[in-house]
Amino acid sequence: MTSQISSILSQISSPADLKKLSFAELSLLAEQMRHKIISVLTKTGGHLASNLGIIELTIALHYVFSSPEDKFIFDVGHQAYPHKLLTGRNTTEFNRIRHDHGLSGFTSPFESVHDLFFSGHAGNALSLALGMAKATENSRTHVLPILGDAALSCGLTLEALNNINPDLSKFIVILNDNNMSISQNVGVMSKSLSRWIHHPKFSLLSRKLEKWLMKIPRYGNTIARRSHKVSTCLKSFFCPIPIFEQFNLAYMGPVDGHNIKKLISLFQTVRDLPFPILIHVCTKKGKGLEIAQENPSKYHGVKANFNTAAEDKLLPAVKPQLTYPDIFGKTLCSLGESFPNLHVITPAMSLGSRLETFKEKFPERFVDVGIAEGHAVTFSAGIAKANVPVICSIYSTFLHRAMDNVFHDVCLQSLPVIFAIDRAGLAYDDGCSHHGIYDLCFLRAMPNMIICQPRSAIVFQQLLQSSLQWTRPCAIRYPNIAALQGDPIATDVNMRRDPGLGEILSQGEDVLIVGLGHMCSAALSIKLQLLAHGISATVVDPIFIKPFDNNLFSILLMHHSKVIIIEEHSIRGGLASEFNDFLATYSFKVDILHFGIPDAIFSHGDKDNLLKRVGLDTDSMVKRILTHFNFRTKKSPSNKLSIV
Repeated sequence: MTSQISSILSQISSPADLKKLSFAELSLLAEQMRHKIISVLTKTGGHLASNLGIIELTIALHYVFSSPEDKFIFDVGHQAYPHKLLTGRNTTEFNRIRHDHGLSGFTSPFESVHDLFFSGHAGNALSLALGMAKATENSRTHVLPILGDAALSCGLTLEALNNINPDLSKFIVILNDNNMSISQNVGVMSKSLSRWIHHPKFSLLSRKLEKWLMKIPRYGNTIARRSHKVSTCLKSFFCPIPIFEQFNLAYMGPVDGHNIKKLISLFQTVRDLPFPILIHVCTKKGKGLEIAQENPSKYHGVKANFNTAAEDKLLPAVKPQLTYPDIFGKTLCSLGESFPNLHVITPAMSLGSRLETFKEKFPERFVDVGIAEGHAVTFSAGIAKANVPVICSIYSTFLHRAMDNVFHDVCLQSLPVIFAIDRAGLAYDDGCSHHGIYDLCFLRAMPNMIICQPRSAIVFQQLLQSSLQWTRPCAIRYPNIAALQGDPIATDVNMRRDPGLGEILSQGEDVLIVGLGHMCSAALSIKLQLLAHGISATVVDPIFIKPFDNNLFSILLMHHSKVIIIEEHSIRGGLASEFNDFLATYSFKVDILHFGIPDAIFSHGDKDNLLKRVGLDTDSMVKRILTHFNFRTKKSPSNKLSIV
């Protein structure tokens, strides 16, 4: 990189600085931004391919429009890294993006006035934009929802399209089409017509015509607003009308999303049109990095220290430990062999949930429905109704979007859909929009629902196999962390698990510790630390949150008056809430100390530090336990550690 190129990005402290640059300098700026993003993400990880593809488009938008007066709404916000660089965030915080003391990987109002909303879930931008346009319709504000093409598979986007007012002005929808989700719907004639429509001479003619029409008494304004139908009619004469025209959106495109000069010219032409318009911009995901451009899905999100060279040079030094999603993917393939009609459904999460191998082995039994969580759930219900086993693989944070489908189409019918709920727990680098810490709040209220969480790889496999024998809907939730390979007591992978039966992992006298899922490891670690103070603990894994093992805990509470509950879930509505309901039903009086995620918004961060921030690191928990129960160190342990 030359010093000239390096100096351009450093000059940009706000979008207004772009307007001082020549087209040549803007092109150099795009090159510098691309280099910056690649350089940073090799150290931090993050969303790579989508951000490399949207750089020129972002530059052109900020050049023509004036954020924050004009409203940019990204769908999804993971394509906003270039936007961050151009809005005063080319700082050390950008160099630590998605890590402690770094920027969010999504748009965040906490960071900047240029970020209007948190944007971690797809499909909401058009609805948000319509609301803002309605509220500012008599102002000079432009509203620009910037949609990734995957957003078009969301039902919410289609609902918003159906609600567009044809009289909206200064409402410009940008469709960033990187050939990942939609097919080409226009031909050569439409491209030629688009070039003609935004040709300077045509633009001048259009403006003169509009001014002339506005002078017509009484009907001038209405005629002027409808004048864009001329171009629509011409398009329909030569080629099929794009679907957007049917939703009161004038259509223009496709446009080369990497030609800054043409993009700027187009945006200047359409910026003050008195009707809503959609600009179809074609970009290349991974632009500027060969391996990302050739395999954009694989390089959509990357880990830190990824290799930017050819893939055949990528030699991992250490084989990583298997995560819970890894275990899920491997077990799923085994179950696919044992159950020849097992179907797997996912809403656009096949890579993250490790479903690619199952997809390759059993393509006729795998369906990725796109970003359509509600449809994924109800589609699964239809399969289950036909007495065919089905697993709906979905992230915890995205299951929120299908709550009614879970209730009405699955639980109300008591259909045996198996929900494999990935990313249950803190999302760490993805942050507040992706934490899987709320699902138990509504799942516990669902009639007929079985809810469980494994503490280890072995128990996970047992639950997956057993769930295919259950006759009710069930949810198996698990985090995206390294799976515990051993287990305190479980050894047989093929052991059947029956709903509502927990397990004692270790016995003691002074206090009862209840850990949910992977937090059993923390519970056992805390037991050892308490033992050093002469305090003996019983550790229990309930396994099932619903149905709860009332019999086991009734027996345990006859011998324990002090209880500790540990869960990586919101303190509202999770395991502790289930435990309190149990206490109220059976009239037990105990002293409870609850460790969970506080009722607040927690941003992204590195795992250890984020756990410490929410009070779930073992050192913090031990200190609180000793203080809360007023434990004093005994001269000798009251009971040695025993595993039963």
